[in-house]
Amino acid sequence: MNAAERQKYVLTVSCPEATGIVRAVSDFLFQRGATISDAAQHRDPVLDRFFMRVEFEEVEAALPGSDKLNEDFHEIAERFTMQWSFFDLAIKPRVLMAVSKHGHCLNDILHRWSSGVLPADIVGVVSNHEELRGITEWYGIPYHYLPVTPDNKDVQEDAVLEIVRQKKVDLLALARYMQILSPKMCEAMAGRAINIHHSFLPGFKGANPYRQAYMRGVKIIGATAHYVTTDLDEGPIIEQAVEKIDHNFDIDELVQIGRDAECAAFARAVKWHCEHRIIVNGNKTVVFK
Repeated sequence: MNAAERQKYVLTVSCPEATGIVRAVSDFLFQRGATISDAAQHRDPVLDRFFMRVEFEEVEAALPGSDKLNEDFHEIAERFTMQWSFFDLAIKPRVLMAVSKHGHCLNDILHRWSSGVLPADIVGVVSNHEELRGITEWYGIPYHYLPVTPDNKDVQEDAVLEIVRQKKVDLLALARYMQILSPKMCEAMAGRAINIHHSFLPGFKGANPYRQAYMRGVKIIGATAHYVTTDLDEGPIIEQAVEKIDHNFDIDELVQIGRDAECAAFARAVKWHCEHRIIVNGNKTVVFK
């Protein structure tokens, strides 16, 4: 079988620490004619919990689909009290972007997607403003203008969730979407929504955080990408980017450096999610890079 024609999968596992986990998983794949192309493990010594990501492919005989693999894996999963998932790498995650007026993260993701370095299908962009319609439609992506007022927030979020349902969205990527998601929305998208914000939080909240940082003379600035939860900006952190600065930088330079950091951290987080490299571990993550 030609290497390019081989079906490839990823298995992610989270379970209490125990002996024999790696052997059981390896034997399971070997018995089905699979070869492991990449494997990584991590043990959290405080929580005594084990995490594993295995990338594997068929060699001689065709492997069963992910549904059949899930079904066959139940016995091992129950033995080790596992949380697990199989992913077919031929199926790209479907991503819906959300943005307000700042387009730097959106532009960066769309460029990576169009260049083929982001393993995802971007199925649309939702926004509460019209400013970024042009660049979105230039890439041939549907743009959904859903304005928000204090009186229509529930209706607007229902419209977003309807797009998620219709387009079978796997990930909602909040590319500087300047709206606080309701608890209902957070719960509906649990583990499927990534946000990006500057890393001054919770130090400099509200308007003009870079001016606040400038007036305090901070020495580093950066950005944090995390999964969205009902705790505002406190979900499990996926990636952070930081840059050193000093008194020579003015406010405009701080803003640009901050935006560059946001683009870098956000892009890595979205890519790792789409490659099934992230496993949530309580209020933090394990990321197999």
